[in-house]
Amino acid sequence: MDRTAPMTERRVLELPGRGRVVVWDTPGPAAAPTLFLVHGVTLTAALNWGGIVGRLSRQYRVVLVDQPGHGDGLRGGTFRLEDCADDLAAIAGELGIQQVVAVGYSMGGQIAQLLWRRHPGLVRGLVLCSTARNVSGSPWERSASLMMPGLVTAAMWMPGAGAMRADLVGSALLESECSPAMRRWALSEMRRTSLVTALSAMQAVAEFSSHSWIGSVDVPAAVVVTRHDRIVPARRQWKLARALPDATVLEIDGSHDVFLHAPARFGAAVESACAAVLQDLDAPAEVSA
Repeated sequence: MDRTAPMTERRVLELPGRGRVVVWDTPGPAAAPTLFLVHGVTLTAALNWGGIVGRLSRQYRVVLVDQPGHGDGLRGGTFRLEDCADDLAAIAGELGIQQVVAVGYSMGGQIAQLLWRRHPGLVRGLVLCSTARNVSGSPWERSASLMMPGLVTAAMWMPGAGAMRADLVGSALLESECSPAMRRWALSEMRRTSLVTALSAMQAVAEFSSHSWIGSVDVPAAVVVTRHDRIVPARRQWKLARALPDATVLEIDGSHDVFLHAPARFGAAVESACAAVLQDLDAPAEVSA
């Protein structure tokens, strides 16, 4: 896996009823807490997280997987965020992992929220980065959301659709200047995902909402807010943070591609967020007189 820690092991698992999936597992120190890093739409695990795995693996076991249809992810079927969450739970079971801190970026943050809701015993904490309770609140966003099913269908039937890749839409995520070589590599990772899969995932993201239940999260949570984000505006990220009970908030300078153009800054924020979540878990409970 590109740009990850040297001890990362590539493992192929068979998920019952779903198929084979490639998992990257970096062990970290003995008995270290486990992080599941969950990437965003049109990205791959290597693209979203590769720049910070080495840093995180100094303290944690780090497990990554490409989401369905992305990179080396599972193939076939309709893209559903619920299935993504269930896949992560199945991977944890296959690896013998009892509990994880779910660290999600953008779409991955929505999947992390669903992982807590659908598999509450598995999730011991949440770190939600550049994400929100929903991304279809304004009239314009709702209109765009309603158009997504038609766009997906049109893309499926378009001549040459199989050759069209996710970089056609994913390139819009690259908001900041980075070196030409880095940009070329990022676009090459996006091309590992089809345009149809990318649009289907975007449709799933547009349909997601945790408004009615996010306030019931009962595990420690932290939110990493990207201050200059135009894809998921900071105001949406703050609304998520305020809806979570007692969430830790870390606000950083950066846009939606901060993981690519400023991995040190992004990695420091994620590391601090994970530490805050686990510190809350270790804190002694208050005892009433």
